[in-house]
Amino acid sequence: MSDTSQVSTRAGTAGNARLIYFLYLFAPILFQLLALVGVVMAYLGKGKGDPLVENHYSNQINIFWKMLAYCLIGGVLSVILIGIPILLAAIVWYIVRIVKGIQALGEDRPVENPESWLF
Repeated sequence: MSDTSQVSTRAGTAGNARLIYFLYLFAPILFQLLALVGVVMAYLGKGKGDPLVENHYSNQINIFWKMLAYCLIGGVLSVILIGIPILLAAIVWYIVRIVKGIQALGEDRPVENPESWLF
């Protein structure tokens, strides 16, 4: 039985990738620290799993860095009010990417184009 229905702290497992998605999902609600913990876990697990898990780790690492970039750009541009719609769009992008990752992991399939800046 695959461990994609469970969460795990063991690096290189689908359960670990699922845990990182959940950390990312709750990071905006609780603390951004959860996203930082998640990306560190993804980096530590990289190279320890099968190709499916590696794909999800790549997706998670990309989600973290791209969301950080979107937030920095939106934050700077908030001074002229154009940053607010950018920040709102970034939140939608973040949630969609996480949900798509969780769904793909649950179906034992890789994330399509994990390096994409879009959905």
